[in-house]
Amino acid sequence: METTPPPHALHDRAAENLRFIRDTMARSAAFTAVPGRGGVAMGLLAVGAALLAHRQPSPGRWLAVWLGTAPVAFALGVAFMRRKARASGVPLVRGAGRRFVLAAVPALLAGILLTGALVLRSRYELLPGVWLLLYGTGVATGGSASIRLIPLLGACFMGLGAAALVSPEAWGDAFMAAGFGGLQIVFGLLIAWRHGG
Repeated sequence: METTPPPHALHDRAAENLRFIRDTMARSAAFTAVPGRGGVAMGLLAVGAALLAHRQPSPGRWLAVWLGTAPVAFALGVAFMRRKARASGVPLVRGAGRRFVLAAVPALLAGILLTGALVLRSRYELLPGVWLLLYGTGVATGGSASIRLIPLLGACFMGLGAAALVSPEAWGDAFMAAGFGGLQIVFGLLIAWRHGG
C-alpha cells in the first residue's frame, strides 16, 4: 500500500524547488544596473580632465589631474549604478552584480599596481595605454555578467589602449579623451536608450 506524504512535506519540497529556481535564475540573469547616464557623466568628466591634463607643465602635474579625476569618476559611476539598481530592484552585491564586480576588479587592481611601477620608473608615456587597456579588460570581463554592450565597450577600450601603447607620447591625452570620454559617452547614451538609466 502506497502512502501519501504528509501535506507539510509537499509544501516544504515545493518551497525548496521554488528557492532553487529563483536562485538559478538570479545566477543566470544579466547584470542590468550598468548606468547609461552615469557613463555619460563619467565621459564628460574625462573630457574635461583630458583638456586640463594636456595643459600641465610636468608629468607629475599631469598625473595629479588624472589621479584626482579617477576617484570622482568612480564615485559618479557607483552613485548612478546604485540609483539604477534600486529603481530596477537589482541587487548590487548578489548574483550577477557580484559576478560583475569580482570579474572586473583584478584588471583594475593590476592597473593600480602598474601605475605605481611605471611612475617609479618615470614612464608616464605608457600610462594612457595601460589605463585604457586594463580598464577595458575589467569592463570586458565584468561585462560577461552584463548586457551585450558592456563587453563590446571593454573591447573598444582595449583596442584604444593597444593603439595608445604604440602611438606617439603626445597623443596620450587624445586617447584618454577618446576612451574615457568619447566611448563612455557614446556607450552611456546607447545603454540609457536601450536599457534605461
